[in-house]
Amino acid sequence: MAPRLAPLVVVSGPSGVGKSTVVEAVLALAPEVWLSVSVTTRLPRVGEVNGKEYFFVDDVQFTQLVEHDELLEWAQFAGHRYGTPRGPVLEHRAGGIPVILAIEVAGARQVRSRVPEAQLVFLAPPSWPELEARLIGRGTESAEAVAQRLAAAEHELAAAPEFDRVIVNTDVGQCAAALVACLHEQPQT
Repeated sequence: MAPRLAPLVVVSGPSGVGKSTVVEAVLALAPEVWLSVSVTTRLPRVGEVNGKEYFFVDDVQFTQLVEHDELLEWAQFAGHRYGTPRGPVLEHRAGGIPVILAIEVAGARQVRSRVPEAQLVFLAPPSWPELEARLIGRGTESAEAVAQRLAAAEHELAAAPEFDRVIVNTDVGQCAAALVACLHEQPQT
């Protein structure tokens, strides 16, 4: 009988909902949890470090990762590609370490098809105006980029029923505690 893998929790939701902030709080509450670092073709934002927030690669490198089946999931979003390196996720789970991914809805769907026991959690904003305010308040993107992300958010919010759980991000601490509980549940195989 194969050894049981540690839980895999996928956190998804629209851009600006607070995925990164909530995941940082999860890691503070549960340092035993491993956060997968995604690969992206977008340029780093001010203060981002390669290998910490993302692995920044060019289009050719990303295509090679896809062609060699080195990504658990990948998707195009806001003109750039994002993906999750497969090997480290499998290694950590096999070693008994719970894994959390913070990815887009399209990527979460791919994880569901490849890892059926993964728990998919949709992080929702308290309201549409709040989501707009968070995206604009980041001050990291042009008005055009914010408009693209808001257009995508409409489709992403409609996908919430596809997820195992929906958590409304009104309080970062409460969201983080709910995710830690998910990470300590044994996956159903």
